[in-house]
Amino acid sequence: MESSITMKDFFAKETIGKQLVRAADSVDANTAEGYGRYHYKENKNFCYYSRGSLLETKGFVKKCKDRGLISEEKTHELLKELDEIHRMLNAYISYIGKKKNEI
Repeated sequence: MESSITMKDFFAKETIGKQLVRAADSVDANTAEGYGRYHYKENKNFCYYSRGSLLETKGFVKKCKDRGLISEEKTHELLKELDEIHRMLNAYISYIGKKKNEI
């Protein structure tokens, strides 16, 4: 009896799949945690962690494509969305710095 999940699928889900999900989840989690700190310096530091996780997520998306786990089209779509999030996060980091200087 053959399993519907191949070893390649299992390996992909257990390695890169889980890492990709953790990195992507970390972007949101760190941004939220920083915002909840109510101190500009801590908020900014957590946004830097978010940005690192965002770049990690981009790297995993590229690895998925290289390993044939997602299509070129899907890769382009995901990277485009991640680039937009990257721009928004950079703008937020800049805003935090400006607000701190106003106080």
